[in-house]
Amino acid sequence: MERIAAALERMSPAPLKAPDFDGADAFVWHVSPDRLDPVANVNRVDLELLVGIDRSRNTLLENTRQFARGLPANNALLWGARGMGKSSLVKAVHAAVLSEGLPLKIVEVQREDLPSVGRLLNLLRASDARFLLFCDDLSFSHDDQHYKSLKAVLDGGIEGRPDNVVFYATSNRRHLMPRDMIENERQSAISPSEAVEEKVSLSDRFGLWLGFHPCTQDEYLAMIDGYCAAHGLEVAADTLRAEAIEWQATRGSRSGRVAWQFFVDLAGRKGISI
Repeated sequence: MERIAAALERMSPAPLKAPDFDGADAFVWHVSPDRLDPVANVNRVDLELLVGIDRSRNTLLENTRQFARGLPANNALLWGARGMGKSSLVKAVHAAVLSEGLPLKIVEVQREDLPSVGRLLNLLRASDARFLLFCDDLSFSHDDQHYKSLKAVLDGGIEGRPDNVVFYATSNRRHLMPRDMIENERQSAISPSEAVEEKVSLSDRFGLWLGFHPCTQDEYLAMIDGYCAAHGLEVAADTLRAEAIEWQATRGSRSGRVAWQFFVDLAGRKGISI
């Protein structure tokens, strides 16, 4: 009887209890079973260290401030070049808003858990806190239907998005779908315009589209200078410039991620803890 009761409990678990939202400012959503795990230390950088994305930084910061103050705010899609600080900006903006004394919780949702977002929103809707729902590296493949479960949550359905929740996502794709997937719909669908509309309507539900583009060499070097200054690492300017340019040449790209990877290597060689 005990084994049967345990099996029934697994098949139909008890409703999720609301976590102690006062115990942390950051949470990660998990399923099977549904739960919100608090995160004591969020992996993030200071907002001032994010170079070359000033316009996106200011726009997202102001939108987040509005939301934390109880004012209307838009869902935001941060799209564009890889390694240019999209996810870092979301986490840094959250920290900046907290430092201003504005109450705001951040909840990270994995892309594969999107079908469960409706259950998460029901849990957050019952709280008095305000939540920034964050999904990193959001994109969908040809046979992926998860985007349909997210569309109604963002801007639709009979309940809609709760007033105390805003959704931020990062992606390398502006419309969250492979380009050939959209082009194929135009060529092979019976009603091409209708098929394409279904695919791109998800990105339309984000009120803010913030584009991130590859940085210039001067911006790349400025990122490294900022990291060195923040961690007290002193290197001759000519040497630092030469090594940084050689590093990005071997990587074949320039970005904030490459700048950080060079700085990690440099700090290790100089015996500096980060």
